[in-house]
Amino acid sequence: MTRFPSATVLGYPRIGANRELKRALESFWSGRGGNPAETAEELRTVRTQRLVDLGLTEDAGVPEDFSYYDQVLDITIATGALPSRFAPEREVLREQAATPESEEALRAQFTVARGQGDRPALELTKWFDSNYHYLVPEIGPETSFAWLGSLRVATAQRLGDPTRPVLVGPVTFLALAKASEEAPEGYNPLDRLDDLLAVYAQYLAALKEAGAQWVQLDEPALVTDRHRTPQERSALVEALRRAYTALATPEAPQLAVALTYGHAFDAVYALAQTDVQAVIIDVVRGTVPGSEELQRWAGALASKTLGVGVVSGRNIWRADLDEALSTLRTIKEGVGADVNVAVTTSTSLQHVPHDAERETHFDEQLRSWLSFADQKVREVAVLARGLADGDEAITEELVAARAAAASRAAHPGVEKQEVRAATAAVTEEQRTRGDAAERHEAQAAALGLPVLPTTTIGSFPQTDEIRRARAAHRSGKIDDQAYEEAMKKEIAEVIAAQEEIGLDVLVHGEAERNDMVQYFAENFEGFATTAHGWVQSYGSRCTRPSILWGDVTRPQAITVEWSRYAQSLSERPVKGMLTGPVTIMAWSFVREDIPWGEVADQLGLALRAEVGDLEAAGIKVIQVDEPAIRELLPLREEDREEYLEWSVGSFRLATAGAAPATSIHTHLCYSDFATIVDAIDRLDADVTSIEASRSKLKVLPAVAEHGFHRGLGPGVWDIHSARVPSTEEIVELLRVAVGALDPQQVWVNPDCGLKTRGWEETSATLRNLVAATAIVRGDLSN
Repeated sequence: MTRFPSATVLGYPRIGANRELKRALESFWSGRGGNPAETAEELRTVRTQRLVDLGLTEDAGVPEDFSYYDQVLDITIATGALPSRFAPEREVLREQAATPESEEALRAQFTVARGQGDRPALELTKWFDSNYHYLVPEIGPETSFAWLGSLRVATAQRLGDPTRPVLVGPVTFLALAKASEEAPEGYNPLDRLDDLLAVYAQYLAALKEAGAQWVQLDEPALVTDRHRTPQERSALVEALRRAYTALATPEAPQLAVALTYGHAFDAVYALAQTDVQAVIIDVVRGTVPGSEELQRWAGALASKTLGVGVVSGRNIWRADLDEALSTLRTIKEGVGADVNVAVTTSTSLQHVPHDAERETHFDEQLRSWLSFADQKVREVAVLARGLADGDEAITEELVAARAAAASRAAHPGVEKQEVRAATAAVTEEQRTRGDAAERHEAQAAALGLPVLPTTTIGSFPQTDEIRRARAAHRSGKIDDQAYEEAMKKEIAEVIAAQEEIGLDVLVHGEAERNDMVQYFAENFEGFATTAHGWVQSYGSRCTRPSILWGDVTRPQAITVEWSRYAQSLSERPVKGMLTGPVTIMAWSFVREDIPWGEVADQLGLALRAEVGDLEAAGIKVIQVDEPAIRELLPLREEDREEYLEWSVGSFRLATAGAAPATSIHTHLCYSDFATIVDAIDRLDADVTSIEASRSKLKVLPAVAEHGFHRGLGPGVWDIHSARVPSTEEIVELLRVAVGALDPQQVWVNPDCGLKTRGWEETSATLRNLVAATAIVRGDLSN
């Protein structure tokens, strides 16, 4: 028996410090390069040694959570839980079980992830309240679970004692799954738990045979009460207890079950009743257990390890070591000497960049406030040392952390009195527009659009020419005028292409924007942008979240001249494109020293001024994107109303100053819209476009039942898959839409922006979209 490490992290960035895996995958997918396994092998080796060097020196201290695409997909593949449309891929994976990194096995895996021909990929949605996206399993009575092998086994054998394999736990895997197309109505994938556990037992036995001493199983589904009655919650906790009673056996390695992204005290107690050797809790997003709870755990967890996640895996701010040590000591004292207390991160570090020291363009003061993945590993090691040996063992680190906190608090940009005064003066009237029906009439007269208006979400393909011009401008090879001319050329081509295709409401394509959030961060005060701060969003897709560190102001108009130019090129309306306050927050690393409602209102006021300037420039349609509003929805019911009040309020603050004839659009994606359809209604946008194609517009019954009467554009093209949907496929979806809603409400659009797509597939699909719309318009006229 090996003791659980005193210091560890629950996962580590896996795309590579220089996005090596991204490049290898995209080369493989395009046919330009060979098997990405060589790159993957090098990344696993380098990061293992890196984590040891940073202080994770104990056996099983290094998490082995590498994935080519997604951790949920990895379990789907390993357990054979593939939908029937991927039967050929399942057979390939069965044949290649002993060589899971062969080209054949990887191509099969990527087909499931990305789709092929008329076979859509697994649905993509957000991982809890993060900006990471996972592939949703499809489980039904017909699903045939079978052990198909895993690269984790070979990796455990090769990397040996330092590593601890990390898997998504069986209860979370099924709780996050959706019923397959063949399943009867109301089917619950958790009904297949016993069948799945048999395969997990094989998986764990294979890992033990390969030499794994510990395996970490992540069960974050237990921290949320989303969609669950008290009875359903009790059933889920009982499923957890039953699962780990079955899995924690002598045939398996020692098991550490991680309850991340919040708190789940009932789940801790359920796990304590099994033979699992370690339970890990999150006390950053979750509630710190009180003395009564700790006394209850003291006996239940005797001889086990309680891992305490005191270093955030979600933000990039330097840890308050004094506060973290105080929490650790309180918990250690509360559970008593019979429970081993270990120090961990609150979640995997997959949500943060690699190393703050690489951001050499930051001034020393700002950099001293930051903690990326590598710095967080050091913080965990320092806290473990302090817990074991006392403050005197880490005096230097405590002094440095206190100095950084004091430096940050004293910085003049952190609190600006004029900004705080402006948010304090906001009235309810500033968050309220006129009657929606009257606005609809004014906009219909101003725009003159046909039934089922066609449009896109905003961005168009970011071509090599755009990237070269941006890089040349950044490096000083071309001046501002040359860059502006290059971007105007791209905008003119995008406008001309949309007119030729036949779209009704156009966009300028956002050629000048590197990212929909970073672009605004670069033009607002109170933000910093990174050079190397890449974070995996899904598959090979990475984002570079900005850092919102101070009070927010808008020194000058940002988007107006680009929108004015685009509108001058067409008689058709061209949308002004803004990113909403909640999405700017969700896709940035946000300060946590003031309430988020205050941050949101600061952004709302800055965007309100931009909306006014766009109107003054003659822009009649203004889209304020909020694709992340569902993402930040709290996982616990008791916290949701407060969140919806400030998040919806900030959007309305940004948009409610618009004139009745100005059509305010918004866009949301990756959402279980049935959960927040009331919040969508409260946004009071004139038109809302939503991601819906992979789920085949399953949101529409909830929308219709709610009585939503504003414009709605359910996405009919999954832009996260490389396939081009046919005209017939889009017609089918549109007929579902006009059957569920008043056709006068329905807009026709893709799921999301087209930045990541190529021009050939973009042109082909938009032509199919326009052709399908013409067919359904004909249906309606007949």
